[in-house]
Amino acid sequence: MAKEDIENTGPLKGLRLIEMGTLLAGPFCGQLMGDFGAEVIKVEPPGLGDPMRVWGREKAHGMSLWWPVVARNKKSVTLNLREQEGQELARELIKNADFLLENFRPGTMERWNLSYEELSKINPKLIMIRVSGFGQTGPYSTRAGFGAVGESMGGLRYVCGDPSTPPSRMGISIGDTLAATFACIGALTALYHREQTGEGQMVDSAIYEAVLNMMESLITDFDKAGYVRERTGAVLPNVAPSNVYPTRDDGLILIAANQDTVFKRLAEAMGQPELAENERYATHGARGAVQQELDAIISQWTRTINVEKLEDLMEEYGIPSGKIYTAPDMLEDAHFKAREAIVTTMHPKFGDLKMQNVAPKLSKTPGNIRRPGPELGQHNAEIYGEVLAMTAEQMAELEAKGII
Repeated sequence: MAKEDIENTGPLKGLRLIEMGTLLAGPFCGQLMGDFGAEVIKVEPPGLGDPMRVWGREKAHGMSLWWPVVARNKKSVTLNLREQEGQELARELIKNADFLLENFRPGTMERWNLSYEELSKINPKLIMIRVSGFGQTGPYSTRAGFGAVGESMGGLRYVCGDPSTPPSRMGISIGDTLAATFACIGALTALYHREQTGEGQMVDSAIYEAVLNMMESLITDFDKAGYVRERTGAVLPNVAPSNVYPTRDDGLILIAANQDTVFKRLAEAMGQPELAENERYATHGARGAVQQELDAIISQWTRTINVEKLEDLMEEYGIPSGKIYTAPDMLEDAHFKAREAIVTTMHPKFGDLKMQNVAPKLSKTPGNIRRPGPELGQHNAEIYGEVLAMTAEQMAELEAKGII
């Protein structure tokens, strides 16, 4: 196999994942697996590729600035899975793979003769990772299920935003990435099972269920207390003070001082220690009952101080706080730099390209970014020629027929 320019230090080195998904719900799982060392071979339609290649902001060359991130550490081959010859070639790739990742609508892989039942016959150790809107079973399984729908039905959208407006969305595709993250967890637990038994299995990650699993006690609150969580804007009901506060220089800072001892320190920092002794604010329950009143008092104080000085003051008194960051803030922050939370990788067309680093950090076998997202079909010769031992003539013939 071709050598990486940057050494692969991840714990999944030596494992091969065939990624057949598109957009984000499947490919983000592939990104996570690749970050930690798996060889990720991304299968894309000839001439088209994953739509993520053109989604997001474009800078130059007609290329997406999202693609280098979500497709980092991956190898790209082109293959027409709609044709029988392409399906046969896919089976040859899967025969020696550890994982197969897909996020098509349930039933698609079965129509392509690539069901788990069929593939497990040729590769009993295969772990098949399936990400979809509603899962592989149930009455909704064949519905189209984008991340936004999963966020809605999983309960997230209803509680997002200000109570005076309709439900809001988050500024990222959180439903897709949650489903992909749960898929990754499932794949790694299935890998551990395989290490014990030698058996592969199928991982079924549904977007709506991934979102549902992040909804804390929302179901139990209603089941036992008849309570339905509502939109509450920037605060959590009865948790005070914990909000975003304005500063003299038009900055914004989040201060979370809802614990009794922390609120006492905040009152001291404000020069108003009597607040912590006042029965209206002395306990967590009391503060929650007068949340807006307390926020108004704190906002009146924070408006008299510049954000940098306020940050220093919060640190001095041991009060959890942080500015509301945008990308420029992250790039300049000393802590981000010290932990290498953002790194620079070399892109063949963009040059130096900054992106978020691998998380979490491992002390002995850390993951790393070895290369940004590849060109369409960039690794055809490597994968088909070296892994499947095809000749140049065979590859040329398949290319002419539109198979690769």
